[in-house]
Amino acid sequence: MRYPLSPISFIFSLFPLSAYAQALCNGHAELCSRQYSNITQIGTHDSAFVGTMPTDNQEVNITAQLDAGIRFLQAQSHLDGSGSLNLCHTTCMEKDAGPLSDYLTDLKIWLDANPNEVVTLLLTNGDNVNISLFDTAFTISNLNKYTYTPPTSPLGLSAWPTLNELIGNNTRLIAFLDTGAAPSVHYILDEFTYFFETPFDVTDPKFAECTLDRPKGATADGRMYIVNHFLDLSIGSVDIPDDSADDTTNAATGVGSIGAQVGICEGLYGRAPVGVLVDNFDRGNVFAAQDALNGLGGPIKGGGGGGDDGGVGGVISKGINDLKDVF
Repeated sequence: MRYPLSPISFIFSLFPLSAYAQALCNGHAELCSRQYSNITQIGTHDSAFVGTMPTDNQEVNITAQLDAGIRFLQAQSHLDGSGSLNLCHTTCMEKDAGPLSDYLTDLKIWLDANPNEVVTLLLTNGDNVNISLFDTAFTISNLNKYTYTPPTSPLGLSAWPTLNELIGNNTRLIAFLDTGAAPSVHYILDEFTYFFETPFDVTDPKFAECTLDRPKGATADGRMYIVNHFLDLSIGSVDIPDDSADDTTNAATGVGSIGAQVGICEGLYGRAPVGVLVDNFDRGNVFAAQDALNGLGGPIKGGGGGGDDGGVGGVISKGINDLKDVF
């Protein structure tokens, strides 16, 4: 005996979920054909340090960050007292967020569940440890199954693959290390071969500059770049995050906003950054800034449930709208 299809089943029979999921790359169909080097991503500075203390930089963990739409994670590593490679703020005595391998496992689980998402990971090597320790952490977590290795190094700005290509090849994690990268671990890329950065520990709320700060003496030619757009407050000789300014610092427009500083950068370098690192990304309006910098409109959609249109409900709504066109 056959049963009639329910309205929802009928919609899915005409418009399968996979057709819509595959049409989005990092939440937007418009990004699928764009090269990695031509997309601006809001990134979470010190993404592993979660809480409300001066040593913390975010308010939710990386799974929640990714669910919300973050696709660029930055984290700093140090050796703890037992020789474990952990995520620590300056030293492991000051703030210890646990082993790097645990953090990478959380990222791997998220990538498993979100096959149309490309994520950038920038790690700092605070104690200049051997690259083999990072390789071990990636191997323990099995995250290296998703990593991208350029066919040549360095890779020119115009030679980077599109998001569609990265997703199609399942090389959806671009991993960088600020110091200590080596050819022996080919999938962890040397940050400053591919990027330059603007100054960090900025205390000017206007963010009135976009100087090439690192690598020292380098040129911007041929490199992507990262804007450090998080505000610090100087207390004596110590800089701490200026959380009270986050709504303004993380705004899309206005004095001291993401849009204002990136405008300065674009005037200097003739192109937008690939990464803009922020503290407390959930304050202000970082995704409006990201969409504007990418020439997009509307809220971000996509993996992990970020945005009202990212899940099954959004697909159903789209299916209903498409049915209206059919009938």
